Amino acid sequence: MTILDKIVVRKKEEVKEAKARVSVAELEKSEFFNRHVYSFRDFLLNPARTGIIAEFKRKSPSKGIINDQVSVEDVTTAYAAAGASALSVLTDTDFFMGKTEDVIAARRVNGIPILRKEFIIDEYQLLEARAMGADVILLIAAILTPAEVSHLAAFAKSLGLNVLLEVHNLEELKRSIDPHVDAIGVNNRNLADFTVSVDTSFQLVEQIPNEFLKISESAISNTNVIKQLKAAGFNGFLIGENFMRQADPGKAMAEFVKGL
Repeated sequence: MTILDKIVVRKKEEVKEAKARVSVAELEKSEFFNRHVYSFRDFLLNPARTGIIAEFKRKSPSKGIINDQVSVEDVTTAYAAAGASALSVLTDTDFFMGKTEDVIAARRVNGIPILRKEFIIDEYQLLEARAMGADVILLIAAILTPAEVSHLAAFAKSLGLNVLLEVHNLEELKRSIDPHVDAIGVNNRNLADFTVSVDTSFQLVEQIPNEFLKISESAISNTNVIKQLKAAGFNGFLIGENFMRQADPGKAMAEFVKGL
């Protein structure tokens, strides 16, 4: 069983527990449920911003603890000030030390789109995302059938949310493309062995139809790579560990952006 398989097994249990704990009616009464959702496209394509989706992540299954000494408010506001086009906030607890409260905290202090970074398998998680103030949700092709991608993407759009579809290879891309998706992210991480290679993005960029925003995720550690990815046709760049492994992730991003 791969790490991804283990995460999905645990996620099914978590969703069941969450449904028993908080009703849909309660979610719909939440502080942010009816707020105006920011347009992922508008912020990503805004020339005054960087195209970077800056991630807040304390831990990962492959690296262990990355940085658990900083606050989500401090880091995300610094990311936004440094020109981030959007924020990515992990909410998985068992494998990434995230929590739903992290998105809520980030929402209260930021005026740019927030991606709820989660392993979504159920409509309920999309209602949660709306309630916690997220603007963008992630659908991972590796854990969903094409029918599930289509159904969850359509439900997310009915809630006003932006949809980022993540793929790891050409097979996932071809079977999962759906008209309800706003952006397609190429994860440069091999899920079998967790190695990373930005070549995956360069190999797939031409295969992604131009009506979708194109995002490259992981393995981006210097500005030259971003310049090459932009030239190849990518609009956005998800960066997490490169900033989070520093004592001051926001300052690390500000320094990084100078190279752009």
